[in-house]
Amino acid sequence: MLTPTGEIVSAARAAGGGVGAFNVITVEHAEAVVTGAEAAGRPAVLQISENAVRFHHGRLAPIAAAARSIAELSTVAVGLHLDHVVSDELFDQAAACGFGSVMYDASLRPYEQNVAATAAAVSRGHGRGLWVESELGEIGGKDGAHAPGVRTDPGEAASYVAATGVDALAVAVGSSHAMATRTAKLDHDLISRLAAAVPVPLVLHGSSGVPDDELVAAVRGGMVKINIGTALNKAFTAAVRETLDRDATLTDPRRYLAPARDAIAETVAACLLLLR
Repeated sequence: MLTPTGEIVSAARAAGGGVGAFNVITVEHAEAVVTGAEAAGRPAVLQISENAVRFHHGRLAPIAAAARSIAELSTVAVGLHLDHVVSDELFDQAAACGFGSVMYDASLRPYEQNVAATAAAVSRGHGRGLWVESELGEIGGKDGAHAPGVRTDPGEAASYVAATGVDALAVAVGSSHAMATRTAKLDHDLISRLAAAVPVPLVLHGSSGVPDDELVAAVRGGMVKINIGTALNKAFTAAVRETLDRDATLTDPRRYLAPARDAIAETVAACLLLLR
C-alpha cells in the first residue's frame, strides 16, 4: 500500500530499526523492490532520483505513475520518494506526481546558501504535505563533486536542522555513493553523537558499499533511512549478463529482464531482513 515516507521512517525509528530506501531506474526496479519487500514482510521506500528522471527524457510523471501504481498494489507499506533533487522545478512537481517525500540537495552550495535554499524548499514542501530530507555534509564519490573523507559535525548538523526545518538529515559518516565493493568503514562514534544532537531521523547514503555488520551497527547507533542503489544495479546487470552469455540467440527482453528483476528482489529482501 502506498504510505507516506515520513510515516514509514517514523515507525522504524520508534522501533529502533531501519528502513531500506531503494533507487528505482526502470519499472523492473520498482517491481523488484516491492516483491523483495513483500517477501521480507517489511516496508520499503521507492526512490526516483533526479538523475533517473533525466534518463527518462526529463519526464517525471511516467516513471512516477508506474512506481506509484506498484506501491499502491503492494501488500506492505511502500513510500514514494524523489531523491537528490537539485532543480526547484522538479521539486515542485513532486506532490502532484504522488510523492510523499523529497530529498532536496543543496549540499554543493556554500553553507549559508544551502540553508537558505533548503529552508525555502522545506516551506514549499510542507505546504504541499511533503516530508523533506536534506544533506549537510558532502557524501563522497558522487561524480567527483563530493570530497572523500568529509564528516558531518554534530553541532553544525543541529544548527542546520533548526535553521531549515528539514524532516530528516543525510549525514557523512564514511560511506560513498556508487561503491561497487562493500569496504566502507563507518564512524560509529560519530553516528551516535549525531543521533544525540539532531532531533530528526538520520539518513545513510551510499549504503551499497557498507558491509552487513556495519549496517547493523549503524542502525543500532541511530541511522534510520538506509539508501541503496548500486547493489541493485550490480545484481540486475550480473543476471542480465549471465542470461545473455548462456544464449547468444536470445532476443526477447522478457527472458533476461525477468531473472534480473528476481535478482534485485532477492537483494532487497536480504537487506530489509538485516535492518530489522
